[in-house]
Amino acid sequence: MSVPPLDPTTVGPARRWSILVVSFLAQAASAVTAHGPAFLIPALHDRRGLSLAEAGAVAAAPTIGVMVSLIAWGLFVDRHGERLTLLIGLAGTAGFAALAATSRSTPVLGACLFLAGAAAASTNVASGRVVVGWFPPHRRGLAMGIRQMAQPVGVGVAAVTIAVLAEQHGVSTALWVPAAAAALAVLLVAAVVLDPPRASPRQGQAANPYVGNRYLARIHSVSVLLVVPQFLAWTFALVWLTDARGWSAGAAGALVAVAQILGALGRIGVGQISDMVGSRMRPLRWVAVAAAVTMGLLGLTAHLDWSVAVALMVVATVVTVADNGLAFTAVAESAGPFWSGRALGVQNTAQFLAASLVPPLAGLGIAEIGYPAVFALGALFPIIAAPLVPRGDRRTI
Repeated sequence: MSVPPLDPTTVGPARRWSILVVSFLAQAASAVTAHGPAFLIPALHDRRGLSLAEAGAVAAAPTIGVMVSLIAWGLFVDRHGERLTLLIGLAGTAGFAALAATSRSTPVLGACLFLAGAAAASTNVASGRVVVGWFPPHRRGLAMGIRQMAQPVGVGVAAVTIAVLAEQHGVSTALWVPAAAAALAVLLVAAVVLDPPRASPRQGQAANPYVGNRYLARIHSVSVLLVVPQFLAWTFALVWLTDARGWSAGAAGALVAVAQILGALGRIGVGQISDMVGSRMRPLRWVAVAAAVTMGLLGLTAHLDWSVAVALMVVATVVTVADNGLAFTAVAESAGPFWSGRALGVQNTAQFLAASLVPPLAGLGIAEIGYPAVFALGALFPIIAAPLVPRGDRRTI
């Protein structure tokens, strides 16, 4: 008896939403692995005697692993599908994180974390593609907005688990958190995730989407430009509140946490708006304009020392992350099922590179010209980005 091929009509809404939930959890496990070691820095410094620079290098290892492997995972998912990519990547993440947890050597620890991050990068591409593949165009914006919440949720989980365990029980105990999260994600992917249907390469969709068309390149450029105000707000909100506004670390941390939660919810809202208006590009342009206005006003009010600057920082944190799901969805829709893995790998790699430059360069700027001027300069990037947003949407799936 032959089994009919899977398609969006043979897999019901309950299964599609289950796949979305598991994709969310897989991406959250990846975020715990990539960003969680940052919370090990105090323990690495105090318990293992590393300098802050050495501890910072160890903490950065998984993020570097993610960045250098994204395009390779994109090629793999284009050729072998989302389910296998997630299974292999998450299994590798769990294994290398477990090796890191058992390591007593700093170089081995750093190497294991690098490899864990490289394996975890699989979810950045595959979990997004599986969502785009199983949801119809009029639901993709909302679905991808939900999936994009996984990163801040994963960072939050890491903050309340890894930091506490490292302080109370040491680095090794804390590193079992990403290992366990990835292992659980493997089991859930195996039980729930199915590869979405895609046409045979002979039916088209396999041509290089970058040849003869600047649509994807423009979206990549816009996303890189919008990363600058996003990481400017993410990186310096807490220190600005404590140093320039005189807040306590606890109060500032609580406000930053609230802003992150609102930002995660904002991704869902913008995704739903894109479904309602039938376009990713129009809301993307609106976000760029809103980011420019918000960062400009933040710089002005911070310079004038007005209290409304605090509220504007929260708004900036929400607005500047809203583009991520829109751009991610648009890239996958345009590149098609045989190129979207590589296109999403390029998208994320470019964003990671830009994001890694923001903290040191902005820190130098703040030391020279102050927070208000740097915040205001952050408005220039979305101003440049807005006219680069393509005028229309291009979809192949």
